[in-house]
Amino acid sequence: MFRGSLVALLTPFDGDRLDEAALRRMVEWHIEEGTHGIVPVGTTGESPTLSHDEHCRVIEIVVEQAAGRVPVIAGAGSNNPVEAIEYSNYAQQVGADATLHVAGYYNRPNQDGLYAHFKMLHDATELPIIVYNIPPRAVVDISPATMARIAALPRIAGVKDATGDLARPWAERQLIKKSFAWLSGEDGTAVSYNVAGGQGCISVTANVAPRLCAQLQELTLAGKWEEARALQDRLLPLHQAMFAEPNPACPKYGLSLLGLASEDCRIPVVPLQDGTKARIRQVMEELELI
Repeated sequence: MFRGSLVALLTPFDGDRLDEAALRRMVEWHIEEGTHGIVPVGTTGESPTLSHDEHCRVIEIVVEQAAGRVPVIAGAGSNNPVEAIEYSNYAQQVGADATLHVAGYYNRPNQDGLYAHFKMLHDATELPIIVYNIPPRAVVDISPATMARIAALPRIAGVKDATGDLARPWAERQLIKKSFAWLSGEDGTAVSYNVAGGQGCISVTANVAPRLCAQLQELTLAGKWEEARALQDRLLPLHQAMFAEPNPACPKYGLSLLGLASEDCRIPVVPLQDGTKARIRQVMEELELI
């Protein structure tokens, strides 16, 4: 169910207000362009600066607009498991297909603490859970042994792997024998990750190039590695441009060039420098996105 190009969806603002109309347009556009799944209110969705009500409202709108045509994995992560459970139960209430949960950032648990965090979430909720392992942001790294321990819980359905360690899926596949979704959390290494057994990518770049990102994943899933490599060669400058400044300022600017939403982000993410804007525009023009 969770495979292919799953967009780490941006949260559009009109000034400082949630732009609900733009959010609906974006979901519809992604489905038309071939995106295989939608992941709202993660890091790229600016979840740290959304209010509780805004967070829930984004999930509700995305599920309603997707209307079962593609799976919705609702961002529900928090370093406070009680809050994460609240978001998870709301996601289930409005009809999401799964939840995405990050490891305990800031409180920096050890490996036993990481397991306890995910077990508490698992035991108090009912939807499938995708574990988000992103040491650069969460500070802690879920080791392969701990990932296997977490995966033994029945509704742990997969991992979003943003470790940057391309040996990681190989190591985890030695330990996890059940059906499990290995999803890259990094666009630049997505093809290489799928070579190692991955089945998809939760993608930032898909916010501005959904059709190309979907094609890339479809090529890898079909084992057409040379064609996938050629397409990834074309996409790499865009992947790199999307992180030229703190996320999500770059993809939001790209989205504004497409006329789908504004480039507004919430502080502490600030507007892009002119040189970065020019770089993004040039790369998008070269890919004939604009």
